[in-house]
Amino acid sequence: MAETLLSPGVLARENDLSAITAQPIQAGAAIIGPTVKGPVGIPTLVTSYSEYTAAFGTTFTSASLQQEFLTSNSAYNYFNNGGTTLLVTRVVSGSFTSATSTNISGSGVAVATSFTLKTFGEGAIMNSSGSEVNGALVSGSSDNLRWEVAGFSTSSGTFSLLIRRGDDNTSEKTVLESYANLSLDPTAPNYISKVIGDSYKTVNTSDTTPYVQDNGTYPNRSRYIYVSAVNSKTSQYFDNNGDFKSEYTSSLPAIASGSFENATGQVYFNTAGAAFNESITTAANIQGLNNTNYTTSIDLLSNQDEYIFNSITVPGIMIETAPSTTTKLINMVQERGDALAIVDASVYGSTLLAMTAEASSYNSSYAAVYAPWLQTTSPETGELVWVPASTMIPGVYAYNDRVGEAWFAPAGLNRGGLATVVRPERKFSQSNRDTLYQGKVNPIASFPGSGVVVFGQKTLQTKASALDRVNVRRLLIQLKSFISQIADNLVFEQNTIATRNAFLSQVNPYLESVQQRQGLYAFKVIMDDSNNTADVIDRNELIGQIYLQPTKTAEFIYLDFNVLPTGATFPS
Repeated sequence: MAETLLSPGVLARENDLSAITAQPIQAGAAIIGPTVKGPVGIPTLVTSYSEYTAAFGTTFTSASLQQEFLTSNSAYNYFNNGGTTLLVTRVVSGSFTSATSTNISGSGVAVATSFTLKTFGEGAIMNSSGSEVNGALVSGSSDNLRWEVAGFSTSSGTFSLLIRRGDDNTSEKTVLESYANLSLDPTAPNYISKVIGDSYKTVNTSDTTPYVQDNGTYPNRSRYIYVSAVNSKTSQYFDNNGDFKSEYTSSLPAIASGSFENATGQVYFNTAGAAFNESITTAANIQGLNNTNYTTSIDLLSNQDEYIFNSITVPGIMIETAPSTTTKLINMVQERGDALAIVDASVYGSTLLAMTAEASSYNSSYAAVYAPWLQTTSPETGELVWVPASTMIPGVYAYNDRVGEAWFAPAGLNRGGLATVVRPERKFSQSNRDTLYQGKVNPIASFPGSGVVVFGQKTLQTKASALDRVNVRRLLIQLKSFISQIADNLVFEQNTIATRNAFLSQVNPYLESVQQRQGLYAFKVIMDDSNNTADVIDRNELIGQIYLQPTKTAEFIYLDFNVLPTGATFPS
C-alpha cells in the first residue's frame, strides 16, 4: 500500500499505539519472626495463608497453653486483606537441624538402607519417630511427616513413594505428596534425586554479609523433603539385552512405612518461659527469643537482587526495648531504597510521651510508626490477644493496594479499616491524636459505627516535605522499582539514541498511567544529548533524569459553616 500521495486523494494510514507496557514485578510484604516449624533463616516466599501454615505451622504448647506467634497472626491478617506474596524468615535461638527418615531398607535381606530423606523443616517438632498404634504414630502431628514405600517392581526397577502427614492413619491416609516410578539408577531420568530433588539451603555467615548457600545437585520439587543420600544405587539397572540385573533387585526399597527422627531445636529458647503478646517488655525475651536473634536475618534481606518486598515488619521488636535492632532494620531498608519498615515504638501500656519520644529518635522516610497495641482474635486458638500495631499494618497496606493503589494513603475510613481488630489498647481523643501525629506516630483511632481505623500516614522523616508521608514514599518505591527493572536491560547496551529511546518508550507510558491513576500531578523524563554529553558517554555512563510531582492527600479538611440572616443573598 502506498504511504504517500502523489496526486490528490485520501490516504488512510494505521498507527498501532496499543502496545501494552510491561508491568513491574509485584513485590509484597516481608516478615521476620519465630515460627513453629520451617526452614531456619531462609527467606521463603508463600502466596496464601494455607501455604504459610503448611510451611511454618500455627500453634504450639507453652506452659500447657496453646500459643501462637505474632508472625502467624500477621500472616493471617495480611492474606485475609488481599495480600498476595509474603516473604517469611524464621528466626530461632540455639541449634536447629532437620529430621531424618527412619531406615528405608532394601527389599533384600542384606541391604540395610536403600535411600535417606530429610525434612526442610527444622526443630524437634519435625520428629515423628515412635511406636505405631492402630495405624497412627504416637508422636505424629500435623506439623511433622511420615513416609511410605507403596510398592516396587523388580522388572522395571521402580518404586512408589508417599509423603504423608504425621498425624494420619494407615486406614485414612493424608497424602501430602506422591511419587510414582522412582528409580535408584542415577543414569535414569526418573532417578529419585532428579525427581524429588536433593538440594537444600543453609545460611553462610563466614563472610562480612551473610548469604544463602545452595547445597546439592538437583533442584527440589518437593515442598517438604529432599533426598540426602542414595545408599544403594542401581546404576545401569538393565543389561544390553534389556533385562534387569538380578544383583540390583534387592536394592529396591521394601514396601513399608516409617517416620522421621533426630531433629534438634526447641520452638522457643528462653528457659524461664517465653513472653508473648502484651507480656513482651524486654529485648531479652521476645516470644522466647532475644533481639540479637534477628540480626542475621535483617542482614540477609539487605540483598535486594535476591529478595523483593515493598514493606517489612518484625513484630515484637520495639524502639523502646530493642533500639539497636530497630536501627539495623531501618538502615537496611534505607540502603535498599525500595521498602518501608513498619515499626513499633513502645511496649503495651505506654504513655503518649513515651511513644513520641521513641519515634523522635529516628529520622527516615523509609519507616513509619503506628500505635497503640490492638486486640484481635487469634486465627488458630480463637482467643482474644493483644498484638503490636506492626502485626496488623501489612494487612492495611495489602487492602489499600487491592482497592486502590500503592500511592493512595493506607489510612482513613475507606482504606484504613482494621476489620479483624476488636478494639485498640486505648481510645485516643482528638487531642491525643494531635500529640501523636506531631510526634511522627500514626494513631489508630476507634469511631462509633466505623470501627478501628488507621488515622495517620506519616513517615519518620523529620523534615517537612512530600516524603514525610507514607503514600508518597510508597509511590517512589513503586516507581523506582519499575524504572530500575527497565534500566537493568540497558546495562552493556550501546550508548546510542536508539537505546535511550527504548528506555523512554517504556517509562513515559508507565508514568502516564500512574498520572491517570492519581499518583502524579505531572512528570518529565530526560534522557538525551543534554544530559548524556560526550564526556558522559566516554565514562561509559548513561544518565536519566526523572522529575515527579506526587499527588498529595487531603488530611486536614476545613469546613466553614456560615449562618446568614433572613433575606441575605448567597455569594455566587
